[in-house]
Amino acid sequence: MTDAAICIPVLASLDIAESQVFYQDQLGFAAERHGDYLLVRRNRMEIHFWLTDDRRYPENTSCYIRGGEILDLHAEFSARGVPGLSAIEDKPWGMTEFHIHDPHGNLLRFGGSTRELRG
Repeated sequence: MTDAAICIPVLASLDIAESQVFYQDQLGFAAERHGDYLLVRRNRMEIHFWLTDDRRYPENTSCYIRGGEILDLHAEFSARGVPGLSAIEDKPWGMTEFHIHDPHGNLLRFGGSTRELRG
């Protein structure tokens, strides 16, 4: 199969322009805006956003980004001074993780296999 299925989170945004600036300037994603809809991409990561005026949606939503580049991402985000960047931690379930909340409350959790990352 040449067109495998993938999963792309669609998160809520209280302000599409503010989301675009955060994901571009702070996290290094390329952005593509279509009115009240935003797509951001970086390498194989892709997240979509829809506009809402209800804070409950972004404040109670998250996505998990899994992959081997998380150590480099954490170092890059730390160097950029990304607000709210957590420490990177080895978790008891065998994952090394960190997280960020975007300006509207969406939780982005980044993780990779501790065994693979730490060898």
